[in-house]
Amino acid sequence: MIKRLDNRGFTLIELMVVIVILGILAGLIIPRIMSRPEEARQAKARIQIESLETALKLYKLDIGSYPSTEQGLQALVEAPTVGDLPKNWREGGYLEKRRVPKDPWDNEYVYLCPGTHDEFDLSSYGADGEAGGEGKNKDIASWEIE
Repeated sequence: MIKRLDNRGFTLIELMVVIVILGILAGLIIPRIMSRPEEARQAKARIQIESLETALKLYKLDIGSYPSTEQGLQALVEAPTVGDLPKNWREGGYLEKRRVPKDPWDNEYVYLCPGTHDEFDLSSYGADGEAGGEGKNKDIASWEIE
């Protein structure tokens, strides 16, 4: 009776083929996954701008006008102390968390009233914090959001 050795393992060539296949898949998938955080930040900026627009519209309903550029978005969380002082400012402010959020790149939103595109302009300068740019540095502006 001859005993056969049970060789049910993987050969070196089979292991190398699997490693090459995994490397190819990683090369295709990882770049796509890595770009997603930037897309998420841009989406968050759009949502925050829409939320700030809603708060500004509520402010206008109570006061009769939008806050001036000088008063800024801070007028949504505390009664302005400069410019035309509002008489009907809502106690507690116009933002739920009672603070003006920073954009997803930790920069202040840019607010101009009167704006050059609308009654007010509200924008984020993107990852670089400077006007203009492409890709992750692209500005996100209230007048471009549908």
